[in-house]
Amino acid sequence: MAATTDDKRIELLDAADYSEYVLRDPREINAVLNGLVQQRCIVSAHPDRRRDFVLTTLLGIDTATGRLYFDSAHDDDGNRRLTAAASVTFSALLEKIKVQFSTEALEAGSHDGHTALVAPPPEKVLRLQRREYFRLVTPTSQALVCTIPVRQGSSLEVFEARVMDISGGGIGVLVPPKEMRLSTDAVFDECTLVLPEFGTIVTRLRIRNIFRVTNRNGVTMLRAGCQFVKLSPGAENMIQRYILKTERERNARARRL
Repeated sequence: MAATTDDKRIELLDAADYSEYVLRDPREINAVLNGLVQQRCIVSAHPDRRRDFVLTTLLGIDTATGRLYFDSAHDDDGNRRLTAAASVTFSALLEKIKVQFSTEALEAGSHDGHTALVAPPPEKVLRLQRREYFRLVTPTSQALVCTIPVRQGSSLEVFEARVMDISGGGIGVLVPPKEMRLSTDAVFDECTLVLPEFGTIVTRLRIRNIFRVTNRNGVTMLRAGCQFVKLSPGAENMIQRYILKTERERNARARRL
């Protein structure tokens, strides 16, 4: 079952602004695409480059034709949006590196006996290795939760949001769209983030971007990219130690496979 990452700075980039990072050699493109398959990376699929997206994974690549097989959404609406679009832009993180590419229209198909969405091979792939994208997609086995106090009228309510990714600069969280009233640049004080084995961080968060996400089960959530405001050096150090430890454990498990 796919879950968000992506992006992950999720926002789409204009490849023309990053021409030095665009891959056009078929061998290099195949290496990146096969990496997405092997690591089962979460991919956000944007119909017609819109900000809304559907979460999926790249299941496989046809060695003869280069066609791409993506996991279909569990809800008909998500599949319908992707197959009705004139083009679809895909965005993902592969080993902390931003990957983005576009294809022409998707069509329904199958892969290894299961329903899938089939796309033609991309002519180019944007592979953007920049420091601001280096962040950790949190492990599903030990989910991080951030408690966010939100003023609703005259009362102050505390909401729990699942943390999807974390870096020294901020976190990406998922919340049900009806639970919290979110807006870009909104600031929340006294937010609490518990890092297993390291401790608790209390910080101010500023929302930098908001995206609507449709999960594989059809549930719509909001993904908010939040920036730490005046994070203490001690808290930043705790986050970096958590990221390093989690990465070491993840790499050790990958070597054993």
